Amino acid sequence: MSQTFKKQRFVKVIIVGFLWIGASMMLDCMGQASLALSEEPVNLLAHEYPITIDSTSLTPPTWWHVPGITPLIWTMDPISSDAHRTTEVQTLKLKPGEYRFGTFTFDFPFRVTMKGVLEFAGGLDQCVGGRGTATLNVRCARTQPYGGQPDY
Repeated sequence: MSQTFKKQRFVKVIIVGFLWIGASMMLDCMGQASLALSEEPVNLLAHEYPITIDSTSLTPPTWWHVPGITPLIWTMDPISSDAHRTTEVQTLKLKPGEYRFGTFTFDFPFRVTMKGVLEFAGGLDQCVGGRGTATLNVRCARTQPYGGQPDY
């Protein structure tokens, strides 16, 4: 019995940072699953994830920015700018990497992981929520009354 197979590469280990298009599962003669990969790799660092920013609990209302992604609040008159207001929930398309959320009185770093979820320093838990999710909840207009040394 003859069979014709298309030439494909098979791997049992996925390299972090790349996703192969056209992947399919196959069973080899030992019954183990192998992943058939096409020749076109896609860089996972280029994938944009929807990240929701909810800062609606900040009082008084103000403006916020994520430098390099949204309009900056420091460069122009905030009333006439396109900067985001804390009165509305916004969804941004962010690639995996390091970012900063900032208002006029408070800013902090956060990270979007390769899985599209958020990570940030534990010292921010009093004012920031959403670790391990795709929603960043900002609850404080400044880091006080936190009196410890920041770990961010």
